[in-house]
Amino acid sequence: MDEHDAGLEQTAPVWAVFGDLMSGLLGAFVLLLVGVMVVQLQLTSSLEDEVKKRQIEEQRRISLEQALAIPLASGRITLNNGRIGISGRLLFSLNSDQLAPEGRKLLNSLVPPLKTYLGAREQMLMVSGFTDDHSIRSRNSQFADNWELSAQRALTVTRALIEEGMPSSLVFAAAFGSEQPVTPNVNEAARAQNRRVEMAPVPRASNASKTSNAKPDAP
Repeated sequence: MDEHDAGLEQTAPVWAVFGDLMSGLLGAFVLLLVGVMVVQLQLTSSLEDEVKKRQIEEQRRISLEQALAIPLASGRITLNNGRIGISGRLLFSLNSDQLAPEGRKLLNSLVPPLKTYLGAREQMLMVSGFTDDHSIRSRNSQFADNWELSAQRALTVTRALIEEGMPSSLVFAAAFGSEQPVTPNVNEAARAQNRRVEMAPVPRASNASKTSNAKPDAP
């Protein structure tokens, strides 16, 4: 064997290794490209879902504004992110859970549009009571604390709505006490804003969920 043939034999394995390396790199590049495409598709799908969700939420907000156009125009209620706010001064005297006559009239006017809105969307109404940060005990109140006062006010509004025609299956009460103020309790004007009742449409439990939680019939 001459020197030329020996050189070819030594070079051949090198090219074979180089070819294997390039094949491996190409395979890795293809896998990386596929991975990037999968991530992009997932991001695109997530973005589309988020856009649809925002569109639905915006449509719900517009529909709720339209349903409550009259009380909103009068300034007796507010609407922020789907939460209907009513000042505590319109509904109750300070430290009281007894509904004022004007407050009952307001709730009566809200029942027809809210009942129609909820019934068309498989939703129900959460009635939430809120207070300021002042201690109830310092006011010689009959309530143990702000939690109890906010709960009783939420229950009072809930019962009034039912008495005015809201189906009991479409409304429930919740209490937040002095938590979640709309503004810092720095003065009396701010505290008056935090003494409020809010109503917010929320999804109802699905029939499938109710069926799965139901007890099986006895054999």
